[in-house]
Parts: sequence; structure tokens; C-alpha cells
Amino acid sequence: EEARAAAARADAGIRRGEPLGLLHGVPLAHKDMFYRAGRITTGGSRLLAEHRPQMTATVVRKLEAAGAIWLGSLNMSEFAANPTGQNDSFGDCRNAWDQARISGGSSSGSGVAVAMRACFGSLGSDTGGSVRLPAALNGVVGLRPTYGRVSRHGILPRTWSMDTVGPLARTARDCARLLTVIAGADDNDSSCSTLDVPRYEEQLSGDIAGLRIAVPTNYFHDGAAAEVRDAMAASLRVFSDLGAEIVEVGVPDPERLYHLGNLISQVEAAAIHANLLQTHGEDYPLILKTRMASGFYVPAVDYLAALSARARLAAEFAEAVLARADVLHTPTVGMTAPPFEAIAARSPADVFPILARTARNTRPFSTLGMPAISVPAGFCRAGLPIGFQLVGRPFAEGLLLRVADAYQRATDWHLRAPQQ
Repeated sequence: EEARAAAARADAGIRRGEPLGLLHGVPLAHKDMFYRAGRITTGGSRLLAEHRPQMTATVVRKLEAAGAIWLGSLNMSEFAANPTGQNDSFGDCRNAWDQARISGGSSSGSGVAVAMRACFGSLGSDTGGSVRLPAALNGVVGLRPTYGRVSRHGILPRTWSMDTVGPLARTARDCARLLTVIAGADDNDSSCSTLDVPRYEEQLSGDIAGLRIAVPTNYFHDGAAAEVRDAMAASLRVFSDLGAEIVEVGVPDPERLYHLGNLISQVEAAAIHANLLQTHGEDYPLILKTRMASGFYVPAVDYLAALSARARLAAEFAEAVLARADVLHTPTVGMTAPPFEAIAARSPADVFPILARTARNTRPFSTLGMPAISVPAGFCRAGLPIGFQLVGRPFAEGLLLRVADAYQRATDWHLRAPQQ
């Protein structure tokens, strides 16, 4: 009813000749963690089934001001803390192309809804890969902006020092428009950048001739399925045909970044959930309780050392990779969506291997706070999507979107939709 009323107002505005926002009348639906004052926001957990925040998220206000229509809230991993997209409270979110398989998470409903053409686009959050993973496994585009590019005011927190809000949509161009609307300074979020926001769509020239695309010689292709490797090679041939230069680089130990990110998120999540864990610990699903409770046992000196190492490691990465190339190209995830039973956590010992299997390629860049985008790159023989990831310098979202858009102009993977 609310969406229909908003659509009627949008139509009336057109008839009256009112100025139109960048998203006038555009239907969106979002991960259930973006606050609207007085409306229930569950964060995907029954523990928050009656949670009515008294504030509205800055990004929600910006979308409304641009004319977007809110269709509803989407399923997500509980408390944004499971990269598979499974949810014990409200039911597992199922892959858009095969309902027996995982959707990826934690922005699970966002990836599926966009893939199923249920909405034009969606906002998700990405702390370790939670926008890029469901984008890759459902065949859509998902952008994790630079840490601080988008306000997090009025959004359920997962990990203070890595949480990032980003769009999912069918194309890089759609993501560019969404990012133009939601990015920018916010007095309510001290971590938010005050840099001017470009009109990202104006940077989508289709021309990437002469750009250097780095391919890592270590880590990111380790253990990847053969069909994923083939899709990566095919995508690089497209870029080469478009005039880009492909260069091989060794990447400074990404596994160290992965583990640093895990340590930071464990500690910060434990602090955020301390009260609920003490009073309702039995209601937390296994994977969440294992991840969060482990944060109570990390020495403060280790947490602080991890935080302080990030700037140095980001500089090291830039020196080794981005001094030699404009963007880095990797698989978003080294597999297509597995069946639910193949990735279920049955004991605490299963939890961290599952995390490593899904988010090993995405979390290193979350740790560094760098922008990254996942782009559809084809399908395996079973008909499941494959995605590649592009990573750039801080605040180089425009470049990432330009490279992704050029690829989509030359391919049609993003035009394919699952049967409904």
C-alpha cells in the first residue's frame, strides 16, 4: 500500500511538471537493516522482531529525496554475519538460479531480488564481502565503496571499522546512479568522507584503452573451480580486446589481511552484541555465536595492533599492485553457489572453514577499506553465475564502474535472468 501510494505521488509529480530526482519513481528494496523511524527493522533476527528505531538512515533519506520508492525489506543473514545467506530466524534465502543452493550473504535478499527482477536495485552492507558475494552468486553487479564514502548513520552495525554500504543492481550504470545518490558527507557519521561526490554515470565512457589491469599470481586463484578459472580468462580476453593491458603482479600476502579482518570483526561484533549474547546467547545460531563469542578472548593488544597495521598494509598493497596497474582483477569467489547441505555448519569446528571458503577473496579488501566491485562473468555448465572482482585505489569508484561498464557493453551476461 505504501509503495502504491508513493508511485501515485510520483505519477502526479510528472503530470505537474515537477523537477524529477535521479531515482524518480524507481522501485527499490533493501536489506532489513536500514532504519526508518518507527518501522520494524529486524537485522534478520527474531531477537529484533519488535525493534522500532527512532531514527531514519541517512541513505534512506537520500533515496527518498531522489524520488525512489521503497518496496519493502529483504531477507539477510542474521545480524549481517554469515556469508552463505542462511537464516535460522526467517528462513534461508535461496539462490535465484537454483533454490537448492545458497544465495551468498549477508546481503542475500538483495542479490536474489535484483537477479529475479523484483526491483531495480538494492542497498546492502559489506563488511567482509556481503555485497559482492551475493552479487557474484546470483549474477548481478555489487559495489563495495571505499570505507567512509557512504554514511552508515541509522544502519544496524556489524563491525564499526569495516562496515560499508553499497548498491546491488543489474548493471554498473545502475550502480553508478545509486552511488551518486547515497554517497557524500554526513554530520551524523564522523567516519564519513567530506570529499565531493562525482556524477558517476558521466564517467562511464566505455573507453578503457590503455588501462592496466593486474592479475594476481598468488592466492586469489588458489582452489578455484576450473570453470571459474575459465571465466576469469575469458573476461580478461574481453578487456584485452577493449584495449586494456593485462599485467601479472604478486600481491602482498592476502591471507594475512584475511585473518586481520577476521580478528577485528570478531572483537567489534563481540562488543556490539555483548548484552544480547549474555541474555539470549542460546537464541544465536551456531555460526554467529561461534564468530562473535570468540571476540571476547582476543587480547586488546592484538586488536589494537591489527587496527594500527591497516594503514601500513594498505600502503604496501598500493606500492606492490596499484603502482603497476589501475585496477586488480580476481575471482569474486572461487566457486559457484553450493547446495545448502554442502556448506552447513554442524559444529563450531565447521564455522571458520566455511568463512574461509566463501569470503577469502573479498575480505582482504574490506580489511584495507578499498573499493571493489563484483561483475557477472558467465555461467558454469550447471547454469550458475560466476563473477569477477575489480579492486581499485581509495575513492576510485568511478574508475571501477567505468571498467565494469565497458565490460558489460561488450558482453550480455547481465541481460540473462533466471526463470520465474
